[in-house]
Amino acid sequence: MSLQINAVILAGGMARRMGGNDKGLVDLNGQPMIKHAIDRIKPQVKEILINANRNHSSYAEFGYPVVSDEDSGYLGPLAGMITAMAQTNADYLLVVPCDCPLLPTDLVSRMLSQLESHDADLAVASDGKREQPVVMLLKPSLRDSMKAFLDGGERKIDFWYAKHNCVVTDFSDQPNAFVNVNTPEQKQQLSEAIAK
Repeated sequence: MSLQINAVILAGGMARRMGGNDKGLVDLNGQPMIKHAIDRIKPQVKEILINANRNHSSYAEFGYPVVSDEDSGYLGPLAGMITAMAQTNADYLLVVPCDCPLLPTDLVSRMLSQLESHDADLAVASDGKREQPVVMLLKPSLRDSMKAFLDGGERKIDFWYAKHNCVVTDFSDQPNAFVNVNTPEQKQQLSEAIAK
């Protein structure tokens, strides 16, 4: 029996540093930022969900189900993950942000390999210098634990996963894989890097 791995792309934030523009829909080299992320992960998973709290019709045009946070109030990435975990029956859920257009094309295979070899509950990506808490592969059964953490007023993802059997997957051979876009300046730099 082959494992089913689904993905959620987190596009539910306020994007304050992008002037409030919906980051997933910001144009990067001719296509919306989220389209770059979709293209990277689509071959690696069975199904994709998009977590968005505004512009639903725009996100729906990509052809995937769009889900809003169960808890209103822009509570951060954890809220989007909790919502997605409730919507999937997959063995594992890949979580990625909408503003990482250079995600590894071997993201799932490497994280899954480490997860299984360490019998872990979740794998978190690292660029070799620091962990990337919103890039992870996890068991949807962790939802109750994550919801209790969020309901307790906590927000920091790394505090949550430190409580679990977590393995860090090193992608230092792809140091730019997790470059994300938070400001118009970063968008310009990334646009130039992709165009090269």
